[in-house]
Amino acid sequence: MAPFLKLGTRGSKLALTQAGLVRDALAQAVPALAGPDAIAIEVIRTTGDAIQDRPLSEAGGKGLFVKEIEEAMLSRRIDIAVHSMKDMPTAQPPGLAIAAFLPREDARDVLIAGDGVRAIAELRRGAVVGTSALRRRAQLLHHRPDLSLVMLRGNVDTRLAKRARGEVEATLLALAGLKRLGLGHVGTPVPEDEMLPAVGQGAICIECRIDDARTRDWLAAIDHGATATCVAAEHAMLAVLDGSCRTPIAGHAVLDGSGLFLRGLIAKPDGSQLVSVERRGAAADAAALGRDAGQELLRRGGPGFLAT
Repeated sequence: MAPFLKLGTRGSKLALTQAGLVRDALAQAVPALAGPDAIAIEVIRTTGDAIQDRPLSEAGGKGLFVKEIEEAMLSRRIDIAVHSMKDMPTAQPPGLAIAAFLPREDARDVLIAGDGVRAIAELRRGAVVGTSALRRRAQLLHHRPDLSLVMLRGNVDTRLAKRARGEVEATLLALAGLKRLGLGHVGTPVPEDEMLPAVGQGAICIECRIDDARTRDWLAAIDHGATATCVAAEHAMLAVLDGSCRTPIAGHAVLDGSGLFLRGLIAKPDGSQLVSVERRGAAADAAALGRDAGQELLRRGGPGFLAT
């Protein structure tokens, strides 16, 4: 018997773990998807997975981890796609939409270093730190311009292994991914005033075809509204900034007792300049708050700030 739903994902251990979380959530919330064979997972290799020899910013930026998966959905090879929200461009291709989010995990970055180092300030002068993210590079250099930064690509296990072998003295990874892989004990979370997370970090989103009403109804049963609201603010800010992997941009929104609180940041790649902004307002105004934050960052950065 054919599965009711075909789910597309990248093939890394983390991506498959996230796909499993979505499958299990749907199976619990939707009786028609509760059977062991109701949801099939299809692994799709993306351009971003294939490129390991250079930063993604040199290969086209955001979208490299989703393009082939979205093409499979548009061709009806799969019905839904599971993505890390931080990999998503600010707009989806015609015919596709983000229809649901799982509850967000801790959005912070984690410093992984040897010799008992537990903070960026404790790294030795000139320490070699591996990261391929311009956002992390810019913030590291802003706080510690003496550090020697080198490119470090690969999945979580690969980067941890390279750190363990001493190829770099330290690296930074997303705490959300580590926790989902059972590695939440590895490293030390970095405070957000030192390392603001990537837009969407910690959030898992599910994309589907707009005209697939049945699937959209199923996904509505697992959609986490608070995560959707926070990500809406962050992505509205990112859209104003026209952000890509070529631009050091960070942003994180949370809901608390007084509404929505958003922090945003842009930086020069070398960390020499950093502009930050905060917004607080009603959750219903999430997108407007994000757009306003993005516009202030543009004004304060000035002409050409994001061009280099």
